[in-house]
Amino acid sequence: MSTTSTTSATHPKWQELTERALEASTLGSCASVLHWDQETKMPPEGIEPRGRQMALIARLTHELGTSQEVGDLLAACEADDDLVGDPYSDTAVTLERLRHDYDRATCIPSSLVSEEAMLASSAQHNWAEARRNDDFSQFQPYLEQVVALLRRKAECYGWAQGGEPWDALAEDYEPGCTAAWVESVFTPLRERLQNLLDRLMGSSTPPSNAFNELCLPIDKQRAFVTDVAKSIGFDFQRGRIDVSTHPFCTGFHPKDVRITTRFHENNVNDALGSTMHECGHAIYEQGLRQDCARLPLGQAVSLGIHESQSRLWENQVGRSEQFWKWCFPKLSKYFGSDVASLDIDGIYRGANIVRPDFIRVEADEATYNMHIMIRFEIERALLKGDLEAADVPAAWAEKYREYLSIDVPCDSKGCLQDIHWSMVSMGYFPTYTLGNLYSAQFFDAAKREMPGLEDGFAKGEFEPLKTWLNEKIHQQGRRHQPAELCEVVTGSPLSADHLMTYLETKLGGIYGL
Repeated sequence: MSTTSTTSATHPKWQELTERALEASTLGSCASVLHWDQETKMPPEGIEPRGRQMALIARLTHELGTSQEVGDLLAACEADDDLVGDPYSDTAVTLERLRHDYDRATCIPSSLVSEEAMLASSAQHNWAEARRNDDFSQFQPYLEQVVALLRRKAECYGWAQGGEPWDALAEDYEPGCTAAWVESVFTPLRERLQNLLDRLMGSSTPPSNAFNELCLPIDKQRAFVTDVAKSIGFDFQRGRIDVSTHPFCTGFHPKDVRITTRFHENNVNDALGSTMHECGHAIYEQGLRQDCARLPLGQAVSLGIHESQSRLWENQVGRSEQFWKWCFPKLSKYFGSDVASLDIDGIYRGANIVRPDFIRVEADEATYNMHIMIRFEIERALLKGDLEAADVPAAWAEKYREYLSIDVPCDSKGCLQDIHWSMVSMGYFPTYTLGNLYSAQFFDAAKREMPGLEDGFAKGEFEPLKTWLNEKIHQQGRRHQPAELCEVVTGSPLSADHLMTYLETKLGGIYGL
């Protein structure tokens, strides 16, 4: 890895530029603290003042990061060969990323940034109530506002000829990603997944669902998943676990990374999967470089790569037979006679049962990506003006019948299930499927480089995988673009073959195909 040049360490313009970037980033992390508090601890009546707080911080952060002084400092540093002479140095890479962020941020007026933060705060609160009440009509006015604001935001960014508004928004989440490219990836993937699903659903020897139907005390579930989180590498000296409606991870700094999970008495596997998923995100955040925390080389490169880390720990590790050989005794430790009727094989098979259902975050690996494709198509249509907010529930139900052959019974299990639209976020959802593709490809690379890696899981040896991910992905920050990082780490471009081979091999064995 290239290091920061000696010149940059004492260069006054560079020092001032990075100090300003750190100030803006630190102020933005304060907003993340407020968001975490809103989702975990804030009383319901606090929503209005919290919205004003979030709007103010968003505006100040934006103004601080887009000032003319920052633009002048960027230009001065870019013109200095002592700083950019080596294009692979930390200094040159950081400068390139700061320029990208500055140019993109200056497209958006501060008033729109403030408006977006205010809307997100109120819309998230309204979404949670509408979901509890199972009433889309309660959320519909907010979704209309979200779509209108995001169309304006997309117009500020602009998009390439032949593109569409969705492309402009996706750049914030997965640099270089376009709707047309996503469609080109999703169409053949959907065909392969559908073929696999048809074969699985036709199996005469499906696994038992007994593991997923156990009623287990939530306090014991919490102790159980906390133990697992610590074992796979989540550092509780630099993080904590809380409970929220929609599990999430937020990293303020590698020394302060917080996750949430959720619990149901009759689904400990959901609590375990959610916790391991968010731990994957947190291990990424805790593994970022501390010497340049909050600067580009101390930041995650994209949401697709971030999602690869969460899905890898949740699925390639947490749904593996070797993991359950290690984890089975922990079930007995925490739940005693309540799990006495189960054995390792039954739990492993039950943890991988395939069953088309309504809720994305509870979906099995074979159906999960169908949920992503549905959401992508709907939000793409909303942004293009081909679908009105009022028609979302009907469109949602139609696509679930087409893609998963199930009838959506209510809004809370349909279009109200996810928080992201209320966060004023579109252009986001395909990163979940990209994360699945990246995770399978990364895991294959790790197994090639560390023979016997999976066998170590049976003995609770997760540190080798965590260290490999730290070095290969986390410590790279934003040095590479997502597609480039994939090639650097695995030696080949992103391909769906790794994911499909993994699914066909594992699920085929479980279902006797």
